[in-house]
Amino acid sequence: MADDGEVATGRTTSVWWIAGMVLLLLAGLPVAALLDLRALSEDLLRRQGGEISRIIDDMRGFYSAEVVGRVLAANGQTIKPTHDFHAVIGGIPIPATLSIELGNLISKRNDSVKYRFVSDYPFSGRGPRDLDLFETTAIQRLRNDPSQPIISVSGSVFDREIRMASPVRMAAACVVCHNTHPESPKKDWKVGDVRGIQEITIHQPIAANVFAFKFLLGYFALAAIIGISFVLFQRRQSLAMAGMNRELSEANDFLAAISMKIAKYLSPQIYKSIFSGQRDVAIATERKRLTIFFSDIKDFTATTERLQPEDLTALLNEYFTEMSNIALKHGATVDKFIGDAMLVFFGDPETKGAAEDANACLRMAVEMQKRLVTLNGEWRRRGVERPFQARMGINTGFCNVGNFGSEDRMDYTIIGAEANLAARLQTTAEPGGIVLSYETYALVRDLVRAHPLEPIHMKGISREVIPYAVDGLTGDEETRPMVLSEQAKGVEVFLDFDAMDPAAADRTRRLLEQAIAALDVKTRAVPTT
Repeated sequence: MADDGEVATGRTTSVWWIAGMVLLLLAGLPVAALLDLRALSEDLLRRQGGEISRIIDDMRGFYSAEVVGRVLAANGQTIKPTHDFHAVIGGIPIPATLSIELGNLISKRNDSVKYRFVSDYPFSGRGPRDLDLFETTAIQRLRNDPSQPIISVSGSVFDREIRMASPVRMAAACVVCHNTHPESPKKDWKVGDVRGIQEITIHQPIAANVFAFKFLLGYFALAAIIGISFVLFQRRQSLAMAGMNRELSEANDFLAAISMKIAKYLSPQIYKSIFSGQRDVAIATERKRLTIFFSDIKDFTATTERLQPEDLTALLNEYFTEMSNIALKHGATVDKFIGDAMLVFFGDPETKGAAEDANACLRMAVEMQKRLVTLNGEWRRRGVERPFQARMGINTGFCNVGNFGSEDRMDYTIIGAEANLAARLQTTAEPGGIVLSYETYALVRDLVRAHPLEPIHMKGISREVIPYAVDGLTGDEETRPMVLSEQAKGVEVFLDFDAMDPAAADRTRRLLEQAIAALDVKTRAVPTT
């Protein structure tokens, strides 16, 4: 019992542990997501701040060197904005050239952010420049609708790239310059025309930010560990439960086998009432009106002298098996086997009423005698010289029935003078006959044909007992003998009427007629005194 308590405590602890882990996981997911979002935002802000600071530094450096520096170096000469400012003293970059130079400077120092100024109408001095599909498409679409920036997202699952193009539109000064400049390929620009695009490309490998979600990764790692632990725990529990179920099944099979063996020692009604819980296994009796049946084999001692112990045992077991099957068929409680005798009763633990119990007992006895006649024929064919002939007695009266014995060992049986009377009645029966007490006869008189015998007196019973010998059951079908068997000195007759065909019946009739004639001669030859 202590082990069971420990197991129950362990299971309760496991349940609380699992519940706690589930609640922890549910609460941990939003916390981990919030912490990672905060960390990711901080990281992005730091990186953006760094990028902006670097770009400003690049622009300030370029402006200092290529604009302010060139102005100071001109020594009072005329300052001239031009696309080829490097070749002109006092030249400074025009806006388009400035955008190109800054784009080259920014892109050269950064792999994540690139800036380009591109046009399909570059000055001839700059040389041709190939445009990719995105750039060509963006220029055409922006010339049709300059208000909508062009965005393209590409790359693989682990590497994404965003390209964004916005229009570069011609201002009044730009129009004058381009329409008059000798290297300009187009001379009809108007204010607001889209000359080209400024393109910003942002390249961001996703793998670079994977470890930014350290809290979520930790959460999922913890969840995986807990999940694996839970699976292993459940597997261990499943194996333990399977083991317990297997042991329980084996124990049930063992108990079922034991109960089936025990059932061999008990009447089915008693076995059923005990194992169903209807009857308690305790020393207790009650007084009931029962119909008691007692049978005994005639000249059993003489039969034992003619048979080997093994043959006798097999024969007796076959006899009891057949008789017990008939008793159970009619609802009897088989009390015990006493040597070659058999004690059976009706009325406990199940009863249908005194009259019906008595009728069932009588039908049982008649069927037993018929079956015994058939068995005798089979035993003779197997070489048994003198098969069994049984005498049977039936009595109805009040007896004590229940468990008798000690606390350690008890027996379910009946005691009382009425049980002894049934045993005495069978002694008055002819071999193969059935004798009833008047109490039983009064209950079955509509079912049986019987005649009274000489009254008997029995110790313990003050009244005179009148036995009734059964002649047969009422109804032609019940009284017609199917088997006729007789054995004595110089006599051995066995007739099975059911097994005879018409030819055998005719031949048997002639043999019997010859036997009757011979008996008549034998009778007349005996001298009279």
